Amino acid sequence: MLDPREDGTGPEVELVDVSDDGQRRETVRMKKIVRNEADWEAELPPVEFCITRQQGTEPPFRGKYWDNHEEGIYRCACCGTALFESTTKFESGTGWPSFFQPVAEQNIATHTDRSHFMERVEVLCNKCDAHLGHVFPDGPRPTGQRYCINSAALNFVKTAISR
Repeated sequence: MLDPREDGTGPEVELVDVSDDGQRRETVRMKKIVRNEADWEAELPPVEFCITRQQGTEPPFRGKYWDNHEEGIYRCACCGTALFESTTKFESGTGWPSFFQPVAEQNIATHTDRSHFMERVEVLCNKCDAHLGHVFPDGPRPTGQRYCINSAALNFVKTAISR
């Protein structure tokens, strides 16, 4: 996993830098991490490569974080960008980690996914374009959103979230 503050070679994006204890440090402009498929495949374990670079989906109730209830930050498995906080995780009954909002809107990107004969909204890491999962409009308050995310797309950093 890369340092989340490391610049890439792609176009510039705006991200929110978040410490492992959940503190928003600053909004930064940095370049996207851009690599070819062979480079990602050489760097990532096979399951992470399949999920994050080939838009795969792990089986429900099998991912390492679907039932995680510890406090901490969920970071992108490919580049280390902070994506979700444990304080926004909820039990959706789907078998995948579900969150009602990202740690910062700037740290994710979305686009329409028309695969599998349906239309969904795909969620990506804004820094490296890793496929994370999908977002659905059936989540709890306050947002009504359910970010259904593959465990293999995440690395969890256990900490006490300070507020």
